[in-house]
Formats: sequence, structure tokens, C-alpha cells
Amino acid sequence: MSFKAKFSIYIFMIVLAMFILIVILDQYAALRNMNQDMERLMKQASAKLSESFEQHPGWSSASSSLREDPEFEPNEMQLLLKKLYPDLEEVTVFQPDSGEAMSEDKVLFGSYTIRDEAADMVYAWQAADKGFQVREVELGGKEYIKSYYSDPSLAPYVISMVYDCEEYNQIMSMKRSDAITYAGIILLFVLISSYLLGGFMMRPLNAILWKVNEVSLGRFQTAIRVRGKDEFGLLALKINAMSQNLSIYMEKLRQAFEDNRQMKEYLQSFIDHTSDAIHVMDLQNKTIQVNKAFEQLFGYTSEEVFGAEIELVPETHRGEMRLIIKSLQEGKVLPAQETFRMTKSGEIIPVSVTISPIRDTEGVIQAFASITRDMRSRNRMEELLRRSEKLTTVGQLAAGVAHEIRNPLTTLRGFLQLQQHTGKMNLEHTGLMLSELDRINLIVGEFLILAKPQATRFATKDVRDVFRSVLSLIDSEGHLHNVTFTTSFTEADCLVSCEENQLKQVFINLLKNGIEAMPAGGRIHTHIGSRNDQITISITDEGIGIPEDMIPKIGNPFFTGKESGTGLGMMISQRIIHSHHGLMEIQSQVNVGTTITITLPTLKEGSRSGILVEGLNGPNANAG
Repeated sequence: MSFKAKFSIYIFMIVLAMFILIVILDQYAALRNMNQDMERLMKQASAKLSESFEQHPGWSSASSSLREDPEFEPNEMQLLLKKLYPDLEEVTVFQPDSGEAMSEDKVLFGSYTIRDEAADMVYAWQAADKGFQVREVELGGKEYIKSYYSDPSLAPYVISMVYDCEEYNQIMSMKRSDAITYAGIILLFVLISSYLLGGFMMRPLNAILWKVNEVSLGRFQTAIRVRGKDEFGLLALKINAMSQNLSIYMEKLRQAFEDNRQMKEYLQSFIDHTSDAIHVMDLQNKTIQVNKAFEQLFGYTSEEVFGAEIELVPETHRGEMRLIIKSLQEGKVLPAQETFRMTKSGEIIPVSVTISPIRDTEGVIQAFASITRDMRSRNRMEELLRRSEKLTTVGQLAAGVAHEIRNPLTTLRGFLQLQQHTGKMNLEHTGLMLSELDRINLIVGEFLILAKPQATRFATKDVRDVFRSVLSLIDSEGHLHNVTFTTSFTEADCLVSCEENQLKQVFINLLKNGIEAMPAGGRIHTHIGSRNDQITISITDEGIGIPEDMIPKIGNPFFTGKESGTGLGMMISQRIIHSHHGLMEIQSQVNVGTTITITLPTLKEGSRSGILVEGLNGPNANAG
């Protein structure tokens, strides 16, 4: 049902209720007024009749012929009253009796045909006491009004008058009919008027509804025509403003949606076409998204892994993975981790993994995104680069090595030609030739150590034990040069993961350098300590020292401050220390001495097994 019809019905019902109430009140007031008028008229008529009886003081004892005489004044008054009041049915003057029945001798004047003797006696006694009483009575299927009047001049007699109510009821019925007719006409007018008024009032609302429907369909261009400044006009203005704002917001939303769609397509294209394997796991470790690179790297299809828990982390690295997840949950940002993963076929491959949390709008982690890069190709390329670098270094050294070897060879050739010419062997010349051959052997041996890569087995060793074994080998050479060795070792374990022979080679090189730096003899002190997960080895001599400007150049090929040195010893020593993830620091003061400090990482608990790495191996290099 439309609002206009509802409005008309509501107005009609309100007006109808008001008219019903008005009609009821009007009928009640009319009935009460007519009753009051009737009572007043009946009382006045009874009083006039009573006054006519006062003109004949002995009328009650007079003969019945007198009472029936037409010229008898009460009879004339009775006739006059009936002419004036056609509804007056009868007039009776009687003396009330204590009994319920009334005898004929008690009726002194008039007739008594409309009888209700018991009630008449009751009301007659009340009239004798109060002066006047009225009641309604229904006798023989008709309604009557009976009045009872008495005054001191008439006592003990009572005048009773009976009026027919038919005309009275007809008047009331006519008034009621007229009221209903008028009410019907007015209600019909109100219904039509309210319907038309509702339609008039609904015009701006219909325009507003039309605008709302347009907005719901996404059409914001046409505005409502505002015709007034009432509430509907203000509402129309607000809806026009709202429509304009919605149009702006919708345009922004369309643009944002288009940007998001393009960004989503861009990201999806990036994810699908990147060479890095990407997969997303929920908090239950179930895979919810993978890209094509993931399928190619690990051998799974997206249908196989979706919603499933797959084991990509080898058993040996699962503890590491748990630590990574815990760190991410604590809010830490982790860099890419180089580790290992396991493919569907069970192959263990080296990878670089970056794991990031995916959070909702409240910052709660909902999933983890993992970007995995296959490191096999990169490792192969790095190996090729390392080899290329070594070949480059060897190439750079080749000319210097050739030059260093050529001088001893020239000496050997000269001595041999001399012996060939004289035909005699000179023992002094033979010693010099052996010395030159030793120098050639030294240069070639150091060159091979630098150039030859080997797979080296790292093992757990105590640095103090390694150094003691080196000290026992070189102690005799120290005595020959009047050099003494002193040590101070920490009591704590000094375990490192190392290649023992390479570490011995470094110590031999440094100790021989210290011996050669003290031609007049002296003391070499070695301290080994442990601090902050690091092992420090300090070797201090009392030699001639190294100028400050030469210290940065130590380690360069063929750079040395000794007349008989090649510079390769320190270079190889530095490469060995670097391959052990350590550092070598040189501090020196001319004519005071030199301190070389080596720092190596302490072996962590639970990591006692060695690993296979690319390193350096070769014969011990002599001091450069």
C-alpha cells in the first residue's frame, strides 16, 4: 500500500473517531436536554393543573358529576394541556395507597388506563415527599414517560401525567440520522481531501525517492529540483549534496579499484614470471599459494601442495627454521638466509631464502611468504669467478716468478760453464749453486701453494696444541739465531674449526719472519687468549720493525721489506686466515718490534664436526 493511501486512511480513521465521539456526545447532550425540557414542561403542566384545583377547595368531596362537568376548570385545563401537548396520553389524580394495587375510588380525577400500580405507588409516595418525580416505563410494547407531582395545596393527592415517547424517539432518531449523514459527507470530503493532500505532500518525497533510486543505480548526475525551504526542501538539498559527494567518492573508488586491479595483475604477473620460487604458508604450515618457479624448482604442482603440509626443509635445518619463525613472530626483520632445501625427489639444493610475515589490518600475523632463490647456478658462477681470479693472480705473478727464478738460473749457468771450461769441480761454487737451487725451490713451492686450489677438510682443533707443535719444530732454528720463544696461554679451551696444516703454515711463516727480523737475536713472545667468542693469537718480536707506510702494502704479491724475501708468504698467510673467517692485524714500530694479531671465531657448542670447503693447501711456505 502506498504512503498516500496510508496517509488518507489514517486521516479518515482519525476524523471518523472524532465524529463518532462528537455524535455520541451530541446525542447524549440532546437526550439530556430533551429530558430536562420534558421534565420542566411536565412539572409546569402539573403545577397549572394543581392551581386549577385550588380554585375549587371542595373538589375532592364533590360529586363525580361535578368532576365530569366540562365547565369544571380542571377539566378545561386538562383539555387545554392535551391540545398543547398532543403526546399527553392521560392525566390522573389519585391518592397513594400503602398497597401495591390501586382501587378505583382512589382515582379522583382523570383516567388510569396505563397502569403500573406497584411502581406508581412507589414514585407517588416519593413525589408526596419530594414534590416531583419522573420515570420512563415500557408498557404494552410502547415507551412512556410518567411524572408524579404533589404540593401542599394538593396533598395528599398526586397528579400523574403520562406522555407517549414515540414522537420523542422519532425526533432523536432524526437527529441521529442527520448527524450520521453529515458525518458521512464530511468523512467522504476528508477522505478525498486527505488523499489529494497526501499526493501533494508526496511530490517532494517522490522526487527524493526517485533520486535515491537513481543513486542506488549509480546515476548521480541529475539533481532534485528544490521547490521550498521546508523539511522536504532541506532533505532534498542534503540528498543532492550526498549524491555529489557519493559521485566523487565513487569516482575515487573506481580509480582505486582500477589501480588495485592493475597492481594485482602486475604483482600476479611478477609472481608468476619471476625466477624466484614463492610460496605462502598459513600458521598451520599449510601451503596456500605457489608460483610457477616454485613448481619448477621443487617439482611439486600447485594442486599437490595447496592446503597440504610439505617438508621443504631438510631435517638437519629444521631447528634453524623454527628459530627464524620465532624471530619473525617477535617482530624482527631478517635478511636473506643462505641455507638448504629439499625437492620432491629428495635432492638437497643450496638456496637463499627470505621469509616475511603477512599481517592483517590489526597487525596480527596470518601467514608467512617465502621467496626462495636457487643458488646452484650462482655457486657455480662464483666458483668459476674464484678460479678465474686465481688464474688472473697467477698470471700477474708469472712475470715476477720468472724474474725471481732467472737470476739464480743465471748464476747456476755461469758456474756450470766455468766448471765445464776448467774441467774441475769447485766445492765453494757447488755450495753457491745449491743455495741458488734452494731459492728456486722456495719460489716455486710458494707459487704452487698460491695457485693450487684443493678441497680441504676442516676439523676441530685447539689452537694452543697446534702452536705448540709448530714451536717444537722451529725451536732449533731459533737457537741457531740466538732467539728465544716465550708463551702465555689461557686456561680456557681454544677450539676452532680449521685445517691444521694451513694454520701451521701461517704460524711458521710468522715465526720465521720474527727470527729474520732480529739478526742479533732476541725474544719472540706469543699470547693466546679467548674473548667474546673469539680466539686471539698475538706474536710479538723485538726486531727492526716495519715503517708505517709499508704496513698497508704487506700481503701484496712480491712486496717485502727483506732483501731475500718474495712477499708471497704474508699473502698466503692472509688468504689462509681469511678462509678461516678470521682477521690478521699488524702493528709495528721501527727499532722496537712488531706485533701480529690473528683473530679466529670460536667453535660454537654442537658444531664439532668439520665441513668440506674450498681452501688452500700446499707445502709450508717459508718466511717471505
